Amino acid sequence: MTCAGKEGGRLVIPSLNRREALGVLGTLGAAAAVTAATTPAAGAGRVEVGSYVRRPGVQGRMTGAQAAAAALCCEGVRCVFGVPGAQNNELWDAFKARHVPYLLVTNEASSSVMADAAARATGDVGVFSVVPGPGLTNAMTGIGEALADSVPIVGLVTDVNRAPGAPIGQVHQLPNAALLRPVCKAVLEIRHQAEIPGAIHQAYRIAVMGEPGPVAVVIPFPFLNEAWDYDLPVPPPPPLAFDEPAYRQVVCRLADRRRRVGIYAGLGCVDAGPALVAVAEMLQAPVATSVSGKGCIPDAHPLAVGWGYGKQGTRAAEKAFKDVDTVLAIGVRYSEVSTANYAIPKHDEVIHVDANPQNLGRNVHTHVMLCADSGLFLNRLLSDSSALQRPVNPALVKKIQGYRELDRAENTRVRVTDAVDPMIFLTQLRCVLGPEELVFVDVTASTHWASEGIEVQGPRRYFTPANNQSMGWAIPAAIGAQRVRPDRQVVCVTGDGCFLMSAIEMSTAARAGLPVKFFVFDDGTYHYMQMLQEPVFRRTTATEIASVNYAAFAAAVGLGYNEIPHNADLPCGIQRALALPGPILTRVLISYDGREIRWLNALKSTYIKHLATDQKVRMARRIGVRSLDRHPDDD
Repeated sequence: MTCAGKEGGRLVIPSLNRREALGVLGTLGAAAAVTAATTPAAGAGRVEVGSYVRRPGVQGRMTGAQAAAAALCCEGVRCVFGVPGAQNNELWDAFKARHVPYLLVTNEASSSVMADAAARATGDVGVFSVVPGPGLTNAMTGIGEALADSVPIVGLVTDVNRAPGAPIGQVHQLPNAALLRPVCKAVLEIRHQAEIPGAIHQAYRIAVMGEPGPVAVVIPFPFLNEAWDYDLPVPPPPPLAFDEPAYRQVVCRLADRRRRVGIYAGLGCVDAGPALVAVAEMLQAPVATSVSGKGCIPDAHPLAVGWGYGKQGTRAAEKAFKDVDTVLAIGVRYSEVSTANYAIPKHDEVIHVDANPQNLGRNVHTHVMLCADSGLFLNRLLSDSSALQRPVNPALVKKIQGYRELDRAENTRVRVTDAVDPMIFLTQLRCVLGPEELVFVDVTASTHWASEGIEVQGPRRYFTPANNQSMGWAIPAAIGAQRVRPDRQVVCVTGDGCFLMSAIEMSTAARAGLPVKFFVFDDGTYHYMQMLQEPVFRRTTATEIASVNYAAFAAAVGLGYNEIPHNADLPCGIQRALALPGPILTRVLISYDGREIRWLNALKSTYIKHLATDQKVRMARRIGVRSLDRHPDDD
């Protein structure tokens, strides 16, 4: 990353190695092509140097740590999540001096997750800061989740002294940059303190360019205390991708009014909701979303059919898309979780639009591929409405309404009576919450029910770790979102197994006064794993977990406590939790017996379908033998 500065009266431009140059060449070239003036993000402003103020940017003599803090201020950072340590204390002191908002987390594993959640909840880039070695390795699961789920975050990862002749055996001397490369969209290694603010600005732009993702800035700690004369303006945003010839093919196909169109919308449409709705109405197309795309179209819209469009999603989506000839997939990857192991119904024609060309046509046979930003693409379609507009189809709207009513009736029918029915809890939770509140759902057997039963009326209201599926994610994620969205009520739904993985982070909510409402589904097992194991092995292995005294835990870390033991207490129990001040832990005694999970049924079907003949024979033999055992060895 090149950043000009002055040293001894001379203009100095630090050199780049070949890998660094290649890593940012495309982005720098694209940014140079943009000539429009840049407006800083909300909260951004001019950086004060001495007793006067200059234009937006990092200017004046300061240390590398101070320059990093100044660059974050220019970007309008909402919060930096992390833990200070030996190699980044200078950085954290600069955060305080320059009034950069920050939050101390309990474990670095939560720092990247909170940055991820902050980005999902606001649409801004999330930021975390950790030391090398264990600080970084702790944070890597959350970085991987952001990569898998296409979420823009920037990590300021300090490093050991990498100068020639530096001593060996330094504390935390792991190959930190090398560790980051597999889980990051880009890794920018600092070779001189002059590069620090420019690298942070560039990291922000790489994180949001094309398909969003995590970017790491690796800063050897000696540079944080080295001074430099900086003169660096805020660079412009990157341009948006768009393939004009492919777009004309799309218009030509959509203009054929004999073909019935269905839209499959992913996270790429999250900030293009109004345009998505307008295009759906123009094409009279039912709209299904991926798990991550929930909220791109309000669930109450007459053309919204829920998530997925196969046997794994809502019944309404599956039925509506059986009448579709052309699937218009926008800003979506057809990933494993959203498709239940790629259980994708076949259609006559698929048009795939995504900002990342590597996603196009990978998991489903595609007839037209268009590399484009989703919002730009949708607005271009609206500009061609004269060629694409279709008459209103009252029969389609009535049919979708009937499908959705059947889904809602099924979701609100009590199937579990000896404990709390998880689906009834989820539908009741949505009724009690306001339409603007934020719901975080962890990786449990109930995750897929939540995708069906929790309806949302806009984007950035429903969140789950869709593709890396890291258990325990929702607890720190909810805390991070509450930190940057104090205007919204934040609710976390997690399982007892997930609770064991990240529960101590609830102490951060108590310490910081963040009023997250935590609901823990308690049945004493990794029930999700039991559902996967039992049909295949006819026994379960390593799925029974420790019993927890939740009331004592809540008291120990400073949370209020609530309990919901049965269905009759659901509305009042949820309202109690929401009415109590501060962070609250609610134990929900649940049972999974009596309800099917459509996603799981679809997964089993495709799993067996993809097995070789000899594998199917071995499985059948094992099931037959173990089915005769009246006392399975479960644990």
